[in-house]
Amino acid sequence: MNRIVIDKSKEDLLKIELGNRTDFEAQRIRRYLSMPDLTRTPGSPLHEMVERILVIPDFQNFDIVTTPEIVPADISFDLFDFPKDHPVRSKSDTYYIDDNHILRTHTTIMWYYHLQDESVIKRIAEGRPIGAFSFGKVFRKDEIDRRHMNIFHQIDGWYLSPNDKKVITQKDLEKVLGDIANAVFGANVEYRLNPDTFPYTDPSLEMEVKKNDKWIEVVGSGVVKSTVLDKFGVDSKNWTGWAFGFGLERLAIVSMDLPDIRLFWSTDSRVTKQLKLGQTFVEVSKYPPITRDISFVVDKDFVPNNYFDLIRDIGGDLVEQVELLDKFEDEKKFGKDKVSYTYRIIYRSPERTLKTEEVEPLQTKLYEETKRQFNAQLR
Repeated sequence: MNRIVIDKSKEDLLKIELGNRTDFEAQRIRRYLSMPDLTRTPGSPLHEMVERILVIPDFQNFDIVTTPEIVPADISFDLFDFPKDHPVRSKSDTYYIDDNHILRTHTTIMWYYHLQDESVIKRIAEGRPIGAFSFGKVFRKDEIDRRHMNIFHQIDGWYLSPNDKKVITQKDLEKVLGDIANAVFGANVEYRLNPDTFPYTDPSLEMEVKKNDKWIEVVGSGVVKSTVLDKFGVDSKNWTGWAFGFGLERLAIVSMDLPDIRLFWSTDSRVTKQLKLGQTFVEVSKYPPITRDISFVVDKDFVPNNYFDLIRDIGGDLVEQVELLDKFEDEKKFGKDKVSYTYRIIYRSPERTLKTEEVEPLQTKLYEETKRQFNAQLR
């Protein structure tokens, strides 16, 4: 496999700028960027999953593209046909470094970088097929529960062929998805394909696998849209291709019946020795939770996802879930354009029993920072 590492000089400059900032968002982003990439961490099931996919025989001549984690927003959204009003473009869903740069929200962005490589440009000019994979961390503002984190991992793959050699159809894509299902879940996996919709493929398919008598969506894919190919400078009249992308944690959770996404980051040997694809995880122990509520009044432009980031900043991996208990407006009681929120924070370690004296300082700091960062009135 040919390895293509994209120039990261622009990313390095942006990291320097981040290092000079003292605002809360910059501190948060620096911490996220410093976290390890589990797809490149031997011993992690996410690394194992990537390795299983890369050795599938049909993929042996594919490139591996390593892209920056800070990318231009227009490349990430405009070139991939994301509508102007798509939620992912908003600052409530995506981490913006500045007005023009974001933390990578999907590894599909490798399409753009792959096509900038000189060796790839040459192959296209010669009418030779190209294929590539890219994998690593992606970042999205999200809710807090046992299935979601704002840092997770994806893998993307694509393949383009000149039509005079082979016209890519949905049948080609179906074979690829079957190969992936067998590589990750084993030869006896039961899977099915359903029509779906994605901004940059048409037709599009989702793959579901059957686990514990339930169908679970694991992969999104499709035939690359002609409009997207044209935007990337590939003549869609003469080229066709397939593409897929998925979150690695989702497949690994299904494979191991893993109860909590935080376990991927655990260093507890009782946990790590069990993190093997296809091996059902047995909880070390169901440690008791400690719950705390917080109520406050804020302006209507309050963004819950930003608040979840604050909770994660303070509580780290000790926060298992955040539940919205109540939200209401009362102009007479709170004032115009004000909203009251009540959240329940569930603290629980996946590795040990928490003590109240550990949680109280966290909750106290949350009270203080809620007032300071969101100009909130605590109730």
